[in-house]
Amino acid sequence: MKILIDMNLTPQWGEYFSKAGIESVHWSDIGDPAVPDRDLFQWAKDNGFIVFTHDLDFGAILAATKADSPSLRYL
Repeated sequence: MKILIDMNLTPQWGEYFSKAGIESVHWSDIGDPAVPDRDLFQWAKDNGFIVFTHDLDFGAILAATKADSPSLRYL
């Protein structure tokens, strides 16, 4: 499992996941913080990451695009 931590969550989540043996990355470490959520979503899908977010619009993006990934986990 690989987790992409959304901008609306603290990068400290990465430490928590690391201690649990889970690969994770915060979006601020790999992408432009100002990009639309759709771009972050696409990056996660292209790279096999689950999106960890507190933002409810990712579910709407998933439904609107009829995509089957990435998985989403809400805090």
